[in-house]
This record gives sequence, structure tokens and C-alpha cells, in this order.
Amino acid sequence: MNAPAAGLGRGVISSVRGSVVDMRFDGALPPIHALLRAGNDGRVLIEVQTQLDAQRVRGIALNVTQGLARGMPVVDSGGPLMAPVGKSILSRMFNVFGDAIDHRPAPTDLHWRSVHRPPPALGRRSTRSEIFQTGIKAIDVLVPLERGGNAGLFGGAGVGKTVLLTEMIHNMIGQHEGVSIFCGIGERCREGEELYRQMQQAGVLDNMVMVFGQMNEPPGCRFRVGHAALTIAEYFRDDEHRDVLLLIDNIFRFIQAGSEVSGLMGQMPSRLGYQPTMGTELAGLEERIANTDTGAITSIQAVYVPADDFTDPAAVHTFSHLSASIVLSRARASEGLYPAIDPLQSNSKMATPGIVGERHYRLAQEIRRTLAQYDELKDIIAMLGLEQLSSEDRKVVARARRLERFLTQPFFSTGQFTGIGGRLVSLEDALDGCERILADEFKDYAESALYMIGTIDEAKRKFEATRSASHSTPAREPRHASDADAA
Repeated sequence: MNAPAAGLGRGVISSVRGSVVDMRFDGALPPIHALLRAGNDGRVLIEVQTQLDAQRVRGIALNVTQGLARGMPVVDSGGPLMAPVGKSILSRMFNVFGDAIDHRPAPTDLHWRSVHRPPPALGRRSTRSEIFQTGIKAIDVLVPLERGGNAGLFGGAGVGKTVLLTEMIHNMIGQHEGVSIFCGIGERCREGEELYRQMQQAGVLDNMVMVFGQMNEPPGCRFRVGHAALTIAEYFRDDEHRDVLLLIDNIFRFIQAGSEVSGLMGQMPSRLGYQPTMGTELAGLEERIANTDTGAITSIQAVYVPADDFTDPAAVHTFSHLSASIVLSRARASEGLYPAIDPLQSNSKMATPGIVGERHYRLAQEIRRTLAQYDELKDIIAMLGLEQLSSEDRKVVARARRLERFLTQPFFSTGQFTGIGGRLVSLEDALDGCERILADEFKDYAESALYMIGTIDEAKRKFEATRSASHSTPAREPRHASDADAA
């Protein structure tokens, strides 16, 4: 890709300092963002960042500079960094240069587009606020996502983040006939390989593209891999007229890579050592994620918060672009409540009566209120026991525990491990179930009947089956606090 064309500028390397390369040209200087090939074999790719004077430019290398030396030739490739687009890139894994890295033959019938593209014009953007339904009850009811919006996914290791992303990809492809693009920024090689195999086993690879800039790559590569993935997403939105689900892991590493590039280029750091252009760089990436008249790019981004400090400039600038924040809780994961979404910390700008409707808004608020009351009562229950609560508080506890279990859901992507088939639940079915639980329709049902089901009607079948089995076999399950109240 980006082969040098005849008659383009040629120069020589004047200095190499890590990933920073200064070059001298006797003729016309290459423009900013031009891609240069350096070294005797042309294997080192350098992106021009600054024109120092009439004859010298400074660039950042996108791959390792080992072997470069003063006096080596530099050739202008004739354009900026390009990303591959076309139908043949589906089910493939690429690096930032558009090279296939999945040990399969290189795709054919490709077109190449610059990764430096402006966001959609205001006239092309859709002004409607639409809900992006995921088929996952906890998200659709409490943290509705915006079609063409950005959602932040906050979660550490082992709380089900990758499983949640995998399920969203499965539902997007199976129900919305869309395309999913996974962009790994600063990913570990092991995680990328594991994710590829998981997608392959889950059968969702055929309508998916994966782009990786690994953790051991130079900062220039990690800084540009997000733009490459967005260029691919824009192709499917604008040319194929398909909805795109863009998953980015991790957006903080994009900011971190930009900070490294800024420091290497000699810019004066801003607050807490971040680059002074952080806001502009992040906006240049995030504003390309939009809902237009031809389709929508809906983004879900993993967000790392340094030292859990939500006032950190990286977190503050990221929050300003998000329409929903999904917080995964380790405490809920330890209780087996998957997906382990914390409903009290998660929020969405779409959860307003004008967008989701009066009924949905009222139910979501009542669910949050019930769960918040239960959270406040947990300390009293731990110290004094459930019996010391008033009858009204015991009803609140019973409703909250049943709501928590109803908001769990078996996933298609984990069916081979759990033995439970996945469930895709419509928003109407999810709201209906929550409404009936809040109305105490299931107060006589065991909590286990509501655990890991799809629609609320499954609870009746599960409860009847459990009750039939209990007549023949004594129950071994420990008695829950709210079950005592129900009895």
C-alpha cells in the first residue's frame, strides 16, 4: 500500500531520535500528514508532523526505526496514511497500515482512503434522537443508547466487559443487519488473539472487521489506528448505507498515545502532563462518529479512569462526548448478576420522557428508586436482620432483589459455556416484566425463577418446573431473605 509514485519528493534523513525523524528535502517539502518511506528498503513509514524550515520536516515513525541512520534516503509516498475499504475486508483483522494480520491471504478488490477525513457536515447529520436497542434488558431499560451516539463502558478485568461487547456485536449483526468494527488501541497481543477466536466461535466474524494497534507498537501507530478504524466505519455508513457498531478499547490509550507523540515532538505539556491539543485531537476522532442521512455509527468505548479520578483531564474531555455511561460493578459480578451493570452509577442522556416516552421514563425512575432504597437498607439487614424492617421496607427489598435477577440475561456468546441458550429481549417485553415485578405480581415466586431468563413469562414456566421438582426432591437451595418474607 501507499507505494511511492514517480517524480515525487526525495530527501535524506538528518537525525533520528527514537520515533522522531528529521529529514531534509532539496525540492518541494511534503505536506503535513504526508506518508514517507525511509531506509534503503523503504520499510519504515513516517508521517510528517511539522515543517521546520524551507528544507527540513519532522515526522513521527509509525513503526520501529531500528536500522535507520543519517544519510539514508526518504521517498514521499504521494499521499497520507490510507485505510482499506470494500466488502472483502469483512471477517478480517488488520493493522494500522491496512495489512492483514490474521495469517490468511491478503484480501483482493480493495480501495484505499485517507484516514484524515472531516466529520459529516451539519446539513448531513440527522436531527432525530433515536434509541439504539441492544436486546439487553439492563441497558435498554436503564441506560438506553443513542443511535449514532457514543457510549462509555467503564469496567476492570473480570467483570464481563468483553462478553458484553461480544453480545452487542452478535445482536447488532443478527437483528440490525449492521456491521461491527472492533478497534484495539494499545491492546495486548493476547487479548486481540483471544477476542478473534471468541468471535469466530460465536459465529459473528462474517460481518465484522478488527483493527489493532498493539501495546508494543510505537505511539504514532497507536495514535492513528483509531482514525483507520473510523475510515472503515464511514465507508460502510456512507457507501453501503449500513448501520455500524464501532467498539473502541481503550479510548484512554488514544489520548495517552497522543500525549507521547506531543512530548516526542517537543510541545510544551499542559495540565498533568497531557498534550495541549488533547481536546482538539479527541474531538477530531469523536465528531466523526455520527448519525447521518445514510446510516449511523454507534460507538461503545471502553474508558480507563486514571487512579479513579474522574476530574482527570482525559476523563473530563471524554465525558463531554458521551451520550451514555455504562458502569460495570465487580460486586455485582461476584454475586453472579451478569451483565454486571451498576444501575445506580450508570446514566444516559437519552433517558428523558421526550425521547423514551413517559411510561419508559417512569418505570426506569421507579426501578432506580427501588434499587437505591434497597442499597440503603443493606447495612441494616446485615446488622439487625430482615425481620427488623417494616413491612413496607421488606416489600421494597423483595421487589429490588427480584428486579436485580430479572435484569440478568443469558447471552448467546456464553451459551457454549453455561449450557443456557441466549435470549434477545425486546424493549417492550423488558418494560412489561419490570412493571409486573414492581406491581408485586411475582411476590410469591422464588427469586431463582427470575434469574437468567429472557421475558417475564419464562419465570412462570421456570417456577412451575421448580415447584414440581420440589415435590419429589427436597430443596437444597439456601433460603433467601426475601423468600422468607414471601413465605
